[in-house]
Amino acid sequence: MAKKFAELEAKMSPASRSRSDALYEKLVAEMPLHELRQAKALSQVKLAKALHINQAAVSKMENRADMYISTLRDYIRAMGGDLEIVARFPGGAVRIQNFADHGVRHKGATKIAKARPSTLPAKRSERKTA
Repeated sequence: MAKKFAELEAKMSPASRSRSDALYEKLVAEMPLHELRQAKALSQVKLAKALHINQAAVSKMENRADMYISTLRDYIRAMGGDLEIVARFPGGAVRIQNFADHGVRHKGATKIAKARPSTLPAKRSERKTA
């Protein structure tokens, strides 16, 4: 006989629940495209209609190891999301703008997270004058 998850969760110790929550957060933060689509409760057929392609093309897209960034951006947008490309360095992270739509500027597009990486050019105000 199957038990309801709420019943099982109620019996968990706080430490066990904390480990379970941490695992859940990790799994949600990193998932393949098909799992992301399923988590959004979308079928391949529904997504195919939004992308103006057939269901088989969605299946192929989800199983590719490599694809154009524009294809991935369209896939994510069809699910209601927005794609960001971020390069992470030891000194901080930079959002790459080359792949954004032309004429569209997103909030925080030029923000650099954390400290300014030493490998990036200094701001004009930080440059030494000789």
